[in-house]
Formats: sequence, C-alpha cells, structure tokens
Amino acid sequence: MQSLDETHDASVESWIDEANREGNPFPLQNLPYAVFRRKGQDEAFRIGVGIGNMILDLAAVRRADAAGMLRSDLPESLDDPTLNRFMSEGRDVWQSARKAIFTLLKRGGPGEEEFKNCLVSQEAVEYALPMSIPDYTDFYASIDHARNIGKLFRPDNPLMPNYEWVPIAYHGRSSSIVISGTSVTRPQGQIRPDANQPPFMAPSRRLDYEMEVGLVIGGGNALGVPVSIEAAEDHLFGLCLLNDWSARDIQAWEYQPLGPFLGKNFASSISPWIVTMEALRPFRTTSSIAEGRNIIPYLRTEDDGCNLGVDMELEVLLQSEKMQAEGLGPVRLGHSNFSYSYWTPAQMIAHHTVNGCNLRPGDLFGSGTMSGPGEDQTGALIETTRGGQDPVAISTTEHRNFLEDGDTVIMTAWCRRDGYRSIGFGECTGTILPAAQPVRGN
Repeated sequence: MQSLDETHDASVESWIDEANREGNPFPLQNLPYAVFRRKGQDEAFRIGVGIGNMILDLAAVRRADAAGMLRSDLPESLDDPTLNRFMSEGRDVWQSARKAIFTLLKRGGPGEEEFKNCLVSQEAVEYALPMSIPDYTDFYASIDHARNIGKLFRPDNPLMPNYEWVPIAYHGRSSSIVISGTSVTRPQGQIRPDANQPPFMAPSRRLDYEMEVGLVIGGGNALGVPVSIEAAEDHLFGLCLLNDWSARDIQAWEYQPLGPFLGKNFASSISPWIVTMEALRPFRTTSSIAEGRNIIPYLRTEDDGCNLGVDMELEVLLQSEKMQAEGLGPVRLGHSNFSYSYWTPAQMIAHHTVNGCNLRPGDLFGSGTMSGPGEDQTGALIETTRGGQDPVAISTTEHRNFLEDGDTVIMTAWCRRDGYRSIGFGECTGTILPAAQPVRGN
C-alpha cells in the first residue's frame, strides 16, 4: 500500500465550510468523483468532485484556469462525459489530480477566488452513471453470506468444497446497471413455488436486495496477460455502493446448472460517487479471516500492503410507501463491513485475470452480498428473514418477508478511523415499481 500524504491530514480544512462539518460524507480528504448535470438544463453530463454539499465542476475548473497552473495535473480527459479515459491513464495521473484538487479546495490555498464559480450545489443536479461499463462481474466474497445461504438449502454442508480456495464469481449484465434513484420494475419470469406442480410465468414474489461493494476498474490489461496480485491495485480506481437486485424465486428455478440469469439481469443499482483508492488509504486493514488459511500462491503475497481489505461500514435501510406517506423515516434492516470479505480486492483482480482475461477501464466488479458474523449483520432479506420464514417488522403495522411494490431500499457506507476524517459514499437508492403488463403465455 502506498504511504499517506497531505491529502489525508485531518487537520486541513476547506474554504467550503460544509465540507468541514462533522458528519458530512465529503470532506476535503475524500474528493469522490461523479458525473452530473444541472436539473432541467439541456446540457451535457460532465465530471465533478464532491466537496461538502457542493460539486466542483472539473471542466469548468480547466476553463477558468487562465494561468494554466493546473493543466499538467488535471488532464484533458476530465472534460469527458464519463470517467473512462481518465481512469485509463493510471495511478500517477489519479494521484496528481487528487493533489491538485486538494490544493485548490483547501483553506488558504489559491483556489477560492479563482474557482468559486466552478461549484454547483448537489441539490441542483442529476447524476448519470460515472463510467461506461463494458463488463460486470459479480463475486461471492462474503463467507458469512455463503454460510447463511448454504444453511437454508444445505444445513449439513453449507459451504461448497471450492469456496475456501476459489474466489467464486459469475458474469453479470452491464446493460441493466442503473444509477441510484432509478426505480426498478418488479421482474417476471418462470417460478415453481410448488415442487409438485409445473412452473408458470408470474411476477417475482420473492424480490430482494443485495448490499454489495462495487469495485471500479481503472487501467486494463492485455488479453492473455494476467495481472499479478502485487500489481492488482494499480488497476483499481475506486469503490462505490452496489445493490444487485435479485428475484429469489426466479433464480431458484433457473440457476442449475449454469447459475443465475433472469433472477439477476433485470437491474443492478450503483451509487453516483466513486471513492478513490487514494482516499481510502487510511482505512486499509488486514482481516482475521485470512489468518492460517492455505491459499494458492497466485492469490497471496509476502507484501501485505498489496493485499489489504477496506474497513468500510455498510448499512441497508428500507422505507415502505406507507411509511413515507405517514412521514416515518426508513428503518435499518442490516449492517456489515467490507473488511469481512473472504477475498480482498487484489485477490479478485488477480483471480479474474489469471487465465488471461482482459479487463477494461470502467469494468465493474460486485463483491457479492456483504454480510458479517453477527445475527443482524445481514446484507439481504433472504438472510434476515431466513428464506422468508421469519418476517421482519419495519413499522408497528408492517412486516416484510421480501420486497413489496413501493418499497425504497437505501444503502450507505462510511470509513472511520481515529486520527483521520471520516469519509462517506453517499447513498444508493431504488424504489420498486409494479410488474409490467404480463407477457403472452402467462
């Protein structure tokens, strides 16, 4: 892991006062990236950086930089409508941009007078996907989630024999990845609730969320050239929140022998903000899960700094349509931590490419549902309700086995450590809409 620098110094404040307020997810030490435009304006989406309750418009900064003092550190790729080209330029470019933006925004720096007009209120914008996503791979990296699910279906043998050796994953559908705030239509497909009756077509009755971390690939690799675990994080730009919506009943009927299909490919939501790996340096951690494990050499390294987890607190909340109408806030259904992951980001990248598979800038990895060892550390309703058998109370009058129409799911995350500014990831939200009109043959 690379060393800390001034951009991680908790004592440095911004000339944007809201960024200095305790509890704001976007202090000067964070500087996450998003793609945005002003609401109601016929203008192109562009790249910005979150600071307090504002967004620094990087294309506007480059235009306002009359003296050219930032040109060498803020490349032309930051004028693009997506982050792909910037992410492809590599870690040295990412670090230089971070330091330049930090200097521009810090109190007492040169930026306040020259660049204050480059700020846009977060309340005044709408977001697009921060990158074009060529491919999406979903891992199954939480051993606690794997055990919890295994106990529902194989109580005597919850973990498959390959789990402790192979970073399990499947290839998902990138075309149906949507930005936070996009509503999700209840999917329909074949279901077979009664094993003694034939299957039939119907809207999913067991719709679920999955609380995941998204890994955003920066630099790619050539086809046929694996990425070593030591070099893996040079290819990782940052992390975001990911909700991999799942239709459990459709999935249960279809998944053998090739895995999930219609039960997963209808929608996945990501947060608008990508928190860079540079911002996350103070929150890297080793995991007790890794101690004493036998790991095949390509997935381990003597340099622990190349193979660390992230201490990232995750939380999922739900607000029903009725709760919203009655003015009731969302209720927490589960929480966990990305540090519980059985496989690190570097191991996921090394495994994905060990056969020569080529990654491309903007590729997205999902961590898989990130549950923890505690009873309330669940990342999906199928765990929380034990397969729908134990409904969970969301208010004094409502319970849930699985998601109902009108439900809004909200995911958040924070990184905290003594001596450093806490940084947040914003929110990843989505509301369930009723199923579309039935297709022929229902």
